[in-house]
Amino acid sequence: MTIAPIKSKKDYDRALRRIELLIDAKSGTKTGNELDVLATLVEAYEAKHYAICPPDPIEAIKFRMDQMSLTHKDLETLLGGRGRVSEVLTRKRRLSLEMIRRLHLKLHIPLESLIGTAA
Repeated sequence: MTIAPIKSKKDYDRALRRIELLIDAKSGTKTGNELDVLATLVEAYEAKHYAICPPDPIEAIKFRMDQMSLTHKDLETLLGGRGRVSEVLTRKRRLSLEMIRRLHLKLHIPLESLIGTAA
C-alpha cells in the first residue's frame, strides 16, 4: 500500500482495513513501520473529524460519585455544605474555581471535564 494523507472517509476506511491486516506486525520491520505510520495518520484524522468532547461537568461529578460510591454528604466538604451541593448538582449554581480545584484534587476528575461551568 502506498501511504498517503487521509483526506476523506474513503481514505480513512482503506487505512483501517490495512491496519487490520498489519495489526500483528513486529515493531521495527517494514510492515511494523507501515503500521506505525498508518496508525499515526488515522489518529490525526480521528482527532480532526471525530473529536470526543469532555463530558458535562455535572455529569462528570455524578459519574465519579457513582464510581466511588459517594453521597451528596461526601461532597459537602468539597462544595461547601448541603445546600450548595444540591444547587450545583441541580445546575442552579455554577462551579467556582475553588470548587473545581477541590474536585480535581480530591476526586481526580480531569480539569477539562470541570471547567465548562466555571464562574
